[in-house]
Amino acid sequence: MGDQVRLTVSSALEAFYQREAKHPEKIYLVQPLPDGQVEEISWGQAGDQARRVAAYLRSLDFPEHSHIALVSKNCAHWIIADLAIWMAGHVSVPLYPNLTADSARQILEHSEARAVFIGKLDDWQSMRPGMPPNLPMLGLPLAPEDPQLLSWQSLLQANDPMQGEPLPDPEQLATIIYTSGTTGMPKGVMLSFASMYFSANNCLRLFNISDADRLMSYLPLCHVAERQFVEVASLLAGETVFFADTLDSFQRDMQRARPTVFFGVPRIWVKFHMGVISKIPAALLDKLLKIPVIGRLMARKVLTGLGLDQIRYAVCGAAPVADTTLAWYRRLGLSIAEVYGMTENCGYSHLGRPSRVKPGWIGLPNPGVESRLSAEGELQVRSNATMLGYFKEPEKTAETLTEDGFLRTGDVGEIDNEGFLRLTGRIKDIFKTSKGKYVAPAPIENLLAAHSRVEQVCVVGNNLGQPLALVQLSEAGQQEAQSNREQLSKDFSVLLDDVNAKVERHEQLSCLVIVEDNWTIENGFMTPTLKIKRNVVEATYQDQFELWSVSGHRVLWQGQ
Repeated sequence: MGDQVRLTVSSALEAFYQREAKHPEKIYLVQPLPDGQVEEISWGQAGDQARRVAAYLRSLDFPEHSHIALVSKNCAHWIIADLAIWMAGHVSVPLYPNLTADSARQILEHSEARAVFIGKLDDWQSMRPGMPPNLPMLGLPLAPEDPQLLSWQSLLQANDPMQGEPLPDPEQLATIIYTSGTTGMPKGVMLSFASMYFSANNCLRLFNISDADRLMSYLPLCHVAERQFVEVASLLAGETVFFADTLDSFQRDMQRARPTVFFGVPRIWVKFHMGVISKIPAALLDKLLKIPVIGRLMARKVLTGLGLDQIRYAVCGAAPVADTTLAWYRRLGLSIAEVYGMTENCGYSHLGRPSRVKPGWIGLPNPGVESRLSAEGELQVRSNATMLGYFKEPEKTAETLTEDGFLRTGDVGEIDNEGFLRLTGRIKDIFKTSKGKYVAPAPIENLLAAHSRVEQVCVVGNNLGQPLALVQLSEAGQQEAQSNREQLSKDFSVLLDDVNAKVERHEQLSCLVIVEDNWTIENGFMTPTLKIKRNVVEATYQDQFELWSVSGHRVLWQGQ
């Protein structure tokens, strides 16, 4: 049995000190290496390294609470560097590892960063010109080769471990998280140690998490969901954190980790699903799952192949997920709870309870969360997880926080008489057709995404007579398109009828357009958490919307 006793602490850093002292030999971080080997780092080793790097940061004589940036893909030393920044009395500013040079420079200068840690990156040479001159650059162990980087090993060798257990005031600024904005300058969300602790600790109270549990870290640690669910939660509960190496090794990394608690965005759960039915036809799998004994064995085999057979708690968040996706996993015996939150409240707002599942609804407010709907139907929430504000943006802070402390989420939703929340779209995503009717695209997109041949979908229709949907095919859909495009077109025509029968007349789609372009993080169509950037999609294809709408075809292929 693991340790299920909650530590008496006021911050994640204080929790680390206690775990470092309590079980220094216990493995905390498991990092795959480029040569195929694995590095296991204990709590004591993590503490020794963090203390040595903290001692170096203190030697630089930066003003108290200086901002130290961190640019790296997920790795064990991302967390160790973050601990070092906090131990030294500073504020961490994580950046997405795939930023352009211009975007990186913009954030580094806006955040007033005094130094930057550089870690595991895919294209350092492209980002390198974005580093402001004279900004000290410190390399993590998996950092790219660069003579300007002060190596991690040299930091460890040149500095004795910082002594003692310096603690911040709980209300002090801990981090500035820049949102992955789709347009303009991302906003720097200021989160305190207290708000990060409140969020993670209360989530842990909802589940029976112990230091025997295992986490898999693969979503960007600079995003609030991974930061809270993996980093802060593991510091508080003592879980072991395994890291993914590359996209190609992800399945192997999952098999190594066999996580017991797992957070996935909708697209990850869909990819798992599509991967299974690409190997065994959906109809055959459904038939096998209905056979009493064989069905249980088949379900276990599927989950084992995905590395999900040890899961005790599975969570989905960061974007709407189709009910059919959740239902498919329930048939395998895996119940996925939906979670809802924002960077501005440490990702802490609403959570589905495994014992109280209500299809189509996210769940109930988390402990300590108040929620309400504005006259326009916008969800507003208030709790101790709410941000301090936007860095150097008092006017935007005032626009986002009401006078009585509620956070304006920008999401339109419904709350039933039991307190369950259902979101119907983003205020900024709602568009008006040429007939003057307003349409929320998210519910329509969820209906389309339930189809096994759909990978991603974006419903558009601003100033059009009727909306239309842009569809990107799943891997199985692409294979089918190569062998029998005509049949796939017929299937999508049936899907169009099914969806239009379930929505209001003004929401009915004029056509489906199969887009052959790839929508990826790298080409700017998706955020780092795999959400479509709607404005990029619309800007790319808007010149063809009217033509597609009046083509007379129900299902079109890009270029047709």
